[in-house]
Amino acid sequence: MRFMRLEDVADELNVNLPQVRSLVRSGDLPAIKIGGRGVWRVERSELEAYIQRQYATAREAIESENNL
Repeated sequence: MRFMRLEDVADELNVNLPQVRSLVRSGDLPAIKIGGRGVWRVERSELEAYIQRQYATAREAIESENNL
């Protein structure tokens, strides 16, 4: 599946739907709007890229703590 519903993204990240909508609104998680009814979709590759960015941020935080 190339495109995911926001509900599926929330399940994948184990967060609630408002949190996913917030990520989309902020631009942290790119999404596209399909049709005129506010139906949003996230490309699976964008979700994977978002997850990798979160891992990188976590690694940097851990390394920063270890250097104190």
